[in-house]
Amino acid sequence: MRRHRRPKSLAELNLARSPAQRDGQSRSRSELAKASSAAFVSLPRPAATPPARVRILGLDPGSLCTGYAVIETGPRVTYVVSGSIRARGASLADRLQEIFAGVDRLANEYQPDEVAIERVFMHRNADSALKLGQARGAALSATFAVRPRVFEYAPREVKLAVVGTGGAQKEQVQLMVRRLLNLSGRMGADAADALAIALCHAHSRGLSGQLHQLAAGGAR
Repeated sequence: MRRHRRPKSLAELNLARSPAQRDGQSRSRSELAKASSAAFVSLPRPAATPPARVRILGLDPGSLCTGYAVIETGPRVTYVVSGSIRARGASLADRLQEIFAGVDRLANEYQPDEVAIERVFMHRNADSALKLGQARGAALSATFAVRPRVFEYAPREVKLAVVGTGGAQKEQVQLMVRRLLNLSGRMGADAADALAIALCHAHSRGLSGQLHQLAAGGAR
């Protein structure tokens, strides 16, 4: 009785078949490939979603001078406005009221989607820290009428995002802000700090968006 040896591989199995069997299998594979290709071509391709445009208000609060800056994110970051609110009241309460009124006007005029503000840090002078905290609260609460999302950043985070080192000097921060936004002309230190905070947040949310896209792509 004749014994048939079992093929050891798929390639060998295909060679063991008759020419007619191989031709039939080849035709069926070709037809299947054509059908799959036609089905793939007919599928609608998803349109590229443009980056969402988000308006960011950066705040650098102080009991005497509060810096502010508005930028927009989208295909690229664009400059809208920047400046400072100088509180000239005789008492702290008067100055806090001026800060609140100034930021309130900004929030209502520019309608920010998100607010970026410097995180509270430990200060050697307790009295200065208390005044700074109150100015920060006045500035931040003035934005609540437009219901923005609020984000906080430590000073080192801001410098690291804008300059590349957490120990950067104010002059370096101003220089990089000008370069990143292609600005010319005079710029106050408080306005430059507010722009740096806004840019730090724009950079942070850009990275978050990329990570979200990577996570979504990996889950498919």
